[in-house]
This record gives sequence, structure tokens and C-alpha cells, in this order.
Amino acid sequence: MSILIQNGHVINPATNTSEVMDVLIKGKKIKAMGKGLSRDDVEQVIDATGLVVTPGLVDIHVHFREPGQTSKEDIVSGARAGAAGGFTTVVTMANTMPRVDNASAVLRALRRSKEDACINVLPTACATKEMKGEEITPMAELKDAGIVAVTDDGQDICSSAIMRRVFEYAAMLDLPYMAHCEDESLAAGGAMNEGYTATRLGIPGIPKAAEEIRIDRNIRLAEMTGAHVHIQHVTTAEGIDTVRHFKSKGYGVTCEVCPHHWMLTDEAIAEFDTNAKMNPPLREQSDIDGIIAGIKDGTVDCISTDHAPHTPTEKEVEFSNAPFGIIGLETALPLVIKGLVEPGHITLERAIELMTWAPSKMMHLSSGILAEGGKADLCIFDAKQKWTVTLDDIYSKSRNTPFLGEEVTGRVRYTLCDGKVVHEG
Repeated sequence: MSILIQNGHVINPATNTSEVMDVLIKGKKIKAMGKGLSRDDVEQVIDATGLVVTPGLVDIHVHFREPGQTSKEDIVSGARAGAAGGFTTVVTMANTMPRVDNASAVLRALRRSKEDACINVLPTACATKEMKGEEITPMAELKDAGIVAVTDDGQDICSSAIMRRVFEYAAMLDLPYMAHCEDESLAAGGAMNEGYTATRLGIPGIPKAAEEIRIDRNIRLAEMTGAHVHIQHVTTAEGIDTVRHFKSKGYGVTCEVCPHHWMLTDEAIAEFDTNAKMNPPLREQSDIDGIIAGIKDGTVDCISTDHAPHTPTEKEVEFSNAPFGIIGLETALPLVIKGLVEPGHITLERAIELMTWAPSKMMHLSSGILAEGGKADLCIFDAKQKWTVTLDDIYSKSRNTPFLGEEVTGRVRYTLCDGKVVHEG
């Protein structure tokens, strides 16, 4: 099919483009980009006047729960939620049931994604077998099968010796390691950030040091071995400072932050809302300030969602018994605009870079860019439209978000993947 997108404000971070132009799509590729492109022989015209046209958004940290927990989410529903949020490429974590720790599991995920998902769904694999932190997985075989990174996300590898061997193997294969940084012996039994609010509510706390200690350790071990370590969902000001420190010394570390960690403090749990329970947990205002400072000065390399679906039955229990995690694909772009762009912390152009070209480069992906002859993966949105998040806006199987009823800014109008409209808002 041929589609002409007319008069949109094209933001293409890979080429530092930010101007009004047209984009012509033929089949699965971008045929031309420029001003005043002809409408002749075009099957569909999208009038993007007043709208922003960007590469399809890229999220390198999602949980789609397939196989094993498909009542929460599966590849099809997760991809649909991603498309609704403007995402055309997502990277799934390997802590499914069973774990993705062998080539056949990787091939199954890729086959399912190719046949049934409306966007690009790319798998990671575990770094240790069954995520037990003991025996390293056959990473070379896993890479040949099609993974883009290794990770034991959901937990950290306790043994520094095993962690070192994981980094050595990953470095040899040029595979990024995505690190969930948590000292589980310090965090054990905790359900929210350790501090005043946890004490007032009588909820066991998770100290910031549980995250910060492992950020430091994992970066040091990665540098020792020459590996690329990507620190997931940094939540504390000290954690941002640690990444900043090692980057200033030339270490090959990258990191991500998630919208909920700069939009909410631990006060969001004041009414024991389990939809605000996540790991790492919501922190304090000083940590939000540290995260935003890291975004502004370039310490933070990209924005992810850590989309983690859970059913209402699982979440509607006593706070300490509820599982960690919230969904985030449908609300990510509006929260970035509301929390970062509108207050003037960063430009819209920088926000789009953090959600497209930057994560794509880190994971060595072919997405996150608009180019003639390149993939026709695009997001078209109204950057000024204000709207209130309701259940009708959620395409995930799960509904566990603390942002229901929140007024946000920025509405996805179209998402195109491989030249096909996969979401129309």
C-alpha cells in the first residue's frame, strides 16, 4: 500500500531533523521525504497538519508474560498496547514461565512475534540458566537464534564471580547485558521505598542502598571485562550520580529511567494503592530531582517503561502481598511530554531521541530512524492534546496503572509498522 503523510512536523533525531515535510510510504519502506510530495497514485493520504511525525517509538524493557502467564499479557496483546502508545519496536524480558534460556524458546518467541504481533517484538534471553545465578547460558547459541541482549531482569546475579563470567562471555559476543540492580539480601521483605512514608504506613521498606550498591558493582565488573552494561530503571539520585561518575571516567555504561519514577513519589502509596507498587519502588522528591538532572545533562541514555502487567485479582490484595509492577506502554509518551517537555526540562526533540534513536543504537537495532529506503515504522501524534487516562485507553490485558484518571498531554493519532497502520486513535 502507498501512504502519503502530509505537512507533519517531522522529528528525526538520527539526522537532527525538525521541520514540516511530507513522508511517502510505498509497501514496507519509506519512498521519499520532503516538501510538496505528489499525491498521484497514492492510496491513502494522512493529513498531519499540526501533528508530529517521528520514528516509531522504541522500548527496550517490557514484559509480555508469554509463555506461562498469558492471563496477564501475551505477545499479541502486548504488541497492541505498544502500538496504541506509538511504539513499533519493543524488547521483551526473559523472566517468563519457563525462562527464555535456550535457543528453542528464542525461536518460538520470534516465530510467534513475526506471525501474530502488529509491531516488532524482539527477545532477550537469560544470562544464567533458569535465572538461578549459577550456570551461564549458551549465549553464542542464543545470539545465533536472534536475541538482542542478555539479562536476568527481575533479579540481580548475587555472585560477583558469576557476574564477572557473564560479562566476559557477553563482551566476547558483543551482547549488551541489561542489569536489574538489587541486593536482594538488603531488599528482602520490603514492599516500598524505605523512608518516612513507609514508616507512617507500617509497610516494610526497601533501602536505596540495595539498588545503589549493585549499580556500582555491576559497572565496575563490566569495565573490568570490557562488557557493555545497561543499568535498568535507575530510581535514586545517588544511582544517577554513580552512572555519571563512571561515564566521566570513560566507562562503557548506559542507563534508562521510567516515567513513573519521575512522575510519582512514594506518597502515591498513601492510600495503599497496589497499582503504585513496583520494583525498584517509587522514591522521594529528591530522587525525582536527581533523575531529571540526569536526563537533562545526558547521564540518562534512554527512556523505557518496564511494562509489567498483572491481573486485577493479583493486585487487589493486601499491599505487602501484591506483586510488583505496573503497565506503561499506552501512557509513556504523554507522561514524557507532561513531566519533561511541558516543564521545560528537555525539548520535544530530545524526548523523541530518548525514545527512538538512542535506545535503538544501544541495542544495535535497525529501528528508531526515518530514512528513504528505510523501514516505514512511524508514530504520528498531537503533542498538545490534553486527555484523561481511562480504562478505554488501555489495550493491555491488565489494568495495573496508577495513572487512571490522570490528565496528560500528547495523544497518538497513528502508528505505522512496516508501512501498515496498526493503530488509529
